[in-house]
Amino acid sequence: MSRNKTVIENGRFLVPGSVQPVLSGYMTIENDLITYIGEDKPAFEEGVLTVDGSRLLFMPGLINTHGHAAMSLLRGYGDDMVLQSWLQEKMWPMEAKFTGDDVYWGTALSVLEMLKGGTTTFLDMYDHMDRVAEVTEQSGIRAVLMRGAIGLCPEDVQNQKLAEAVEFARNWHGKADGRITAMLSPHAPYTCPPEFFMKFVQAAHDLDLPMHTHMSETRHEVEQNVADYGLRPVAHLEKLGMFTRPSLIAHGVHLNDEEIEILARYKVGVSHNPGSNLKLASGVARVPELLRAGVKVSLGTDGAASNNNLDMFEEMRLAALIHKGVSGDPTAVPAPEALLMATEYGAASIYLNNVGRLAAGMKADFIAIDIDQPHLLPHSDLLSHAVYSASAKDVEHVWINGRQVVKHGRCLTLDEEEIRRKAQETFESLLKR
Repeated sequence: MSRNKTVIENGRFLVPGSVQPVLSGYMTIENDLITYIGEDKPAFEEGVLTVDGSRLLFMPGLINTHGHAAMSLLRGYGDDMVLQSWLQEKMWPMEAKFTGDDVYWGTALSVLEMLKGGTTTFLDMYDHMDRVAEVTEQSGIRAVLMRGAIGLCPEDVQNQKLAEAVEFARNWHGKADGRITAMLSPHAPYTCPPEFFMKFVQAAHDLDLPMHTHMSETRHEVEQNVADYGLRPVAHLEKLGMFTRPSLIAHGVHLNDEEIEILARYKVGVSHNPGSNLKLASGVARVPELLRAGVKVSLGTDGAASNNNLDMFEEMRLAALIHKGVSGDPTAVPAPEALLMATEYGAASIYLNNVGRLAAGMKADFIAIDIDQPHLLPHSDLLSHAVYSASAKDVEHVWINGRQVVKHGRCLTLDEEEIRRKAQETFESLLKR
């Protein structure tokens, strides 16, 4: 097999968690893998593509572990509202109008934003998932996809939704050169009756796939769970058998000590969505306690309707800042930990063992930010700058699976002009339906 080889020269590379978190030197990519990273110049034959990294900081691609990409069409439609009112009065009525084409263009808008902003992997829970997979395949991004299912409907409709979730997972898991993996995803314990939830657990066993759900996002949700089932959500999901599968829960804002211990015991990951949780006034998750307990905590944006952007640099910064403010401890979530939450911990929480780090043998999913800018100077601590000073707009280049998909800020795989136009047209069409 012919090998496509690229050598990055004179770059600076972020390796959080290592003895030397900022490494100056070289990185070699062959096909879809990183094959070398180090201070010594590697030997390579003439004609190999080289990239001058002298004004750039290279880092693992960011991993967004919870979202609903097509909801970018509802960005700004229903802000400053209580979660349940926002869902029932604004989001769900509009989403009920969504066609497959609407989902395609909303997802394309989100994927374009994510790619240009340095996100190389995203998790998506939604409907019309074949169209989401199409965008994923075309764009070159990596994704963990699932047909989310709300069970507040007759049994025949529940069964149809479950069948769609299973069929999607069977059709798409491992596709797009391995860039697409699947999970099974009942929407939430408060929207899925226990019997329906347990059918998803059984399907996850049958297909040998992980599970994902929303959980304990609001205090009201927890109180309702106790009123309905006599248990808080963690014990409820434990009883329903969800944690017999590898699992990731979104939000986990309202957890007590016992629940944190249960999540740690079952190795359940938590996708922390600080921007969305703050905007919806859901509260602040107990991230320092979760991390101390050994829970895998990753970062997610949630949908663009509740954030309202998909800037994972912003989520890193929020995760590092709000826990300092709430706890009174400036060391609560230090910058290296916030970066790990957006990269290595993110990969672990969605069960991808070959992305999230810059190291030989890992998939070549990485980004470069332009550090020759006023807000990123002086170069005192580049890891700190990546978390506290940088933003999505600083991303210069993006590679996924060894393929460059963003060059000098321009997406190489999607038609940006068409996506912008179609997204606006689609929103205007939804308002008229």
